[in-house]
Amino acid sequence: MEYRWADGQYDRLPALAADLVSRRVAVIVPIGGAPAVLAAKSATSSTPIVFNLGADPIQLGLVANLNRPGGNITGVAMMTLEIETKRLELLHELAPTSAPIAVLLNRSNAQAQSQETEIQRAARVIGRQVLVLNAGTEHEIEQAFTALARERAGALLVGGDPFFTSQAVLFVVLTARHAIPTIYPFRSYVDAGGLMSYGTSLPDAYRLTGVYTGRVLKGEKPADLPILQPTKFELVINLKTARAVGITIPSTLLARADEVIE
Repeated sequence: MEYRWADGQYDRLPALAADLVSRRVAVIVPIGGAPAVLAAKSATSSTPIVFNLGADPIQLGLVANLNRPGGNITGVAMMTLEIETKRLELLHELAPTSAPIAVLLNRSNAQAQSQETEIQRAARVIGRQVLVLNAGTEHEIEQAFTALARERAGALLVGGDPFFTSQAVLFVVLTARHAIPTIYPFRSYVDAGGLMSYGTSLPDAYRLTGVYTGRVLKGEKPADLPILQPTKFELVINLKTARAVGITIPSTLLARADEVIE
């Protein structure tokens, strides 16, 4: 196996993808979200690609059809963007104040604009103001927390982004320091000490990506393998963290949680 890492610097991805193609690998597996998948697609139209992606692959122009992708690409679409509305609703239930909800996005991510559009639409429905903040480095994440404190945000929604996922511990430290109710897209944040997450299971999605990669290596064509989508989403709440930072979790949320970490 040949591994390539961009370390959160998405502008490095096209060169890394081109390097893999030049080495004549049997299949490319981009699992760093939309930027990695788009870089792989731009690098080759013949080498098989099996992706793991949070965005809509049709909207991104990766495939024309979920059932028959066509071309050299298939994979797992985790529907991270599609459930931003549900995450916002859960956060509103957790912190039903009139204060704005801060939303942290990474503008380097190709799906950031779609994330913002969907969240703004959902915010209007529930009558909450949204404060959109952007970060693409550790320093910018810290600056974003300074800004949300200055603007007196009442809660924080962390957008789905591979770089953010790699910074789970930093998020846990900063949200605890500011004692701000926060919802994340994956339970890995909550396992690290974050407050609450709602989304699909990353381990399950990675396993399915591995299964498809194995099928391609055995001779099946990506064009014939339907895009896989999750069938289960989990709400995970870290009650230990809530107590530590003085946040009260409504009983209605606790009752609906798939797992409560005590």
